[in-house]
This record gives sequence, structure tokens and C-alpha cells, in this order.
Amino acid sequence: MAKRERVVRMSVEQPLWRALTGYRVLTMVYAVLLAIFGKDNFGQPRFERPWVAFAYLAFLFVWTLATLPKVRSAAACTKRFLGADLVVALTGIMLTPVADIHSHTFDGPTLPSIWTAGAVLAFAIKGGWRWAAFASTFVAAANIIQRGDPSRDTFHNVLLVWVASIAIGYVVEVARASERTLARALEIEAATRERERLARDIHDSVLQVLAMVQRRGTAIGGEAAELGRMAGEQEVALRTLVSSGLVPPTRVSEDAAEGAVVRTVDVDEESPDATATCDLRALLAPHAGARTSFAEPGAPVVLPAEAARELAAAVSAALDNVRVHAGDGAQAWILVEDEPGEVIVTVRDDGPGIPEGRLAQAEGEGRMGVALSIRGRLRDLGGTAEVISVPGQGTEVELKVPKAQVSRGKAGSAR
Repeated sequence: MAKRERVVRMSVEQPLWRALTGYRVLTMVYAVLLAIFGKDNFGQPRFERPWVAFAYLAFLFVWTLATLPKVRSAAACTKRFLGADLVVALTGIMLTPVADIHSHTFDGPTLPSIWTAGAVLAFAIKGGWRWAAFASTFVAAANIIQRGDPSRDTFHNVLLVWVASIAIGYVVEVARASERTLARALEIEAATRERERLARDIHDSVLQVLAMVQRRGTAIGGEAAELGRMAGEQEVALRTLVSSGLVPPTRVSEDAAEGAVVRTVDVDEESPDATATCDLRALLAPHAGARTSFAEPGAPVVLPAEAARELAAAVSAALDNVRVHAGDGAQAWILVEDEPGEVIVTVRDDGPGIPEGRLAQAEGEGRMGVALSIRGRLRDLGGTAEVISVPGQGTEVELKVPKAQVSRGKAGSAR
């Protein structure tokens, strides 16, 4: 069947870079407008040397627009750019008293104004709270030096930028750790599902054959008994191997610049095998026989081919359990119901039933017939499997598959 690689990318960091891009542009425009229309405390033009202010703001305008690609992702935002960006911000702060010789006498804005915070936030998003503390310390020192005699408002603004940048840097670090944890959880979940799928296939084929060889060999005796004993040992070893989880994961996680990445190799949903449908009745009809009665609707029970095969395999596993645990003389019935929202298949027998707690005990011993071959298959299809058994009155296995779930295929569980 056709294969393809799907990529699920998770990132809470990328929206922060997009927000920073918008912040830099907006605050650059604000700094320019503030310089054009700003007045001092006496209502006079703010700058004694306007050519210094507008030369710097012209450079800031060009620098902000030219470096927009640098603040689109962590990979593009290099250490060299961060250093240069911080120098631009510090230069603007230190040039403020040159352009406005009275800036130290009142708490007016610096030339870059709040654009400076964008340079500090870039450090925070790129490297976390330690980088943010480093950059904001330089900005704080430059603001205090530029004021000469800093006021309470100056200290308040400096402290606000320092604390806010460190907090954002810390949040980014926590978000990255959460992304790695989620990617690892998806990896483990995928490995577990792959192990269960292999366990179902092995249970339906190899383990059933080994169990049969063991029973027949013990019944025949002689050399066949030794063969049965060896088959029993191999069955136990294989069950242990399947339960141990020695299956390579189908997904891998990465800590990439754009966020945690999870790749999965799966059946291509666009392949003919994945999109084909079939009549469930045709797959279940071969089970009918002298000891198995089959009741079906008059109209076709159409399901996606893969879902129909999985449901038929679960029915086959239930019938195997009837033959093994209820005996060769047990009678079984298969009933198929095509409801508007779901398909229900019931497998019932007239055997001795299952003692209370036996299913949990069997699962603990590594016998995964019901847990994997039946319930595992139905869970993958978005359905349920219910086992109802009363000692002395037989066993009933009810399998339900919602049509809306299987019509979407298994792709929905990976998105």
C-alpha cells in the first residue's frame, strides 16, 4: 500500500515572532510621529537639533523594515542581528540628549521611544529569560545615564521593561519544554499503537497456530507431546516479546526552530486501498457453518475497506475464542445490524461463559486476544467492544462502529 510522511508541527513560539514583527513596525511609526508632532513642557518644538533626531529616525525606519525577515523565526534571528539591533536601540537612547539638550529636565520619551522594548523582546523570545535580563540591563543603564538625574517615573519604566522581558523569556522556555513533552507523548502513543497492531496480527496468526500445536501435541502424546511442549514455550516467549514493547516508534520528535515536530509514516489516505469501500456481509459470510449461524440485513452494509477488514478480524477473533474456550461443540451466532449512525455486530455463543475477573487475569498474563484483537481494533476505528458473559449462560461480544468516524478514516486521529 502507498506510504507517505505526514508532519504535525506544534509551536507556541511562532505567534510570538509574528507579534514581535507587528510590534516593531507599529512602534517605529509611533516614534516617527512622536518626533514630528511632539512638544516639550512649554509647548515649543521638542528638539534643539532636529537634524540629529530625524537622521536617527530615518535610519530606524530603514532598519526596521529591512530587518523584518530577521524576526520571523528563531532560526532567522541570529546572535549577530540581536547584538546589532540592541546597539541601534542604545544609540537612539544616548542620542536623545544630543537632539534635545533639555531632555534631562523632564521625563520626555527617548528617540526610539517604546521601539526599544522590541529589541529586548527579541532577546527574550530567542534565548529565554537569561538573554532578556542581559539585554534589558543594558537598556536600563542607558536610560539612567541618559536622564542624568533619573526620576521615579524613569525607574518605574526601566523596571517595567526589565520584569516584563524576563517574564516573557521564562514563558517561552516553559512553552518549549511543553512542546517537547507533547511531542514525546505523541511518539510514545504512536509506538504503543504500532505495538498493539502487530500484537493483534501475531495473535490472529502465529499465536493461534502455536496454541493449536500445543493442544494437539499434548493430546496425541509421544514425540508429538514434545513438539507441543516446544510450541508452548515459543508461544510464551512470543507473547512476552510482543508485550515488552520492542517495536520502533512510527513517529520521531524534534526541537526545531519552528517548534516541536512530529512525523508519522502511515497509509496514504488517497490511495485506492484506503478510499475503497466494501460490503461487510461479504467478509462475515464465510464464517457461517454448521456451528455458526449468520444473520444479516437485506441491504449491503457498506464501510470503508480498511474499517470493514478490521471489524471482520475482530469478529474472527471472537469466534476463535468461542472455539478455544467454549469447545468444538459450542454453537455461535453472528448478528449484523445496520443502524443509521453505526454498525453493530454481535457474536454470541452458548458456552460455559467467562468467570468474573478472568479477562483481566488473562490480560495480566499477556494473553491479549480480547484486549488487542477485539477491543484494540474497535478503539482504532473509534468504536467500542463490550463483552457480556454470565457463567453457565454463554458469552456475548457486541461490536459498535460509528459510521461518521470510520468514514473519515484514521487520519483524524493524527491531526
